Amino acid sequence: MNDEKMYRRALGSFATGITVVTVRGPDEAVLGMTVNSFSSVSLDPPLVLWCLDKSAALFPIIEKCDAFCVSVLSEAQEDISNRFAVAHQHETDGLALTSGATGVPYLSESPTNFQCSVHAQHEAGDHLIIVGRVQAFEVTSDAKPLLYYKGAYGSIEG
Repeated sequence: MNDEKMYRRALGSFATGITVVTVRGPDEAVLGMTVNSFSSVSLDPPLVLWCLDKSAALFPIIEKCDAFCVSVLSEAQEDISNRFAVAHQHETDGLALTSGATGVPYLSESPTNFQCSVHAQHEAGDHLIIVGRVQAFEVTSDAKPLLYYKGAYGSIEG
């Protein structure tokens, strides 16, 4: 396999949900980034995972964190996804936040959130797989999720 562009295109044919992962920075600031690699791992114990590009601006902070929150975005939150998808734009100023069970705030207006402690980290090529143990979660609405498919946002019809 030597065609990275075609490989990316093939991966893009799998629809994913969009989340924002929040962490506390070294100065206690709440920082966020858009993530579409979120997945469930285990029900017992309750584990989830997401993958972090080692070249990401927040990599040095996140690889040392002991807790994080995952906010699942609704189709009405495309602007938030875009905000945190831009390199070096990670500040949460102006957004509604609620402090989670782990002390890390999450996006209050997201329909679902997972408040996690770091359970494990695994090296995986140019990414770090971060496995979180869910300490608490909330489902606050049944809003339709924001999806990403073939390089564009989408939504569930019907």
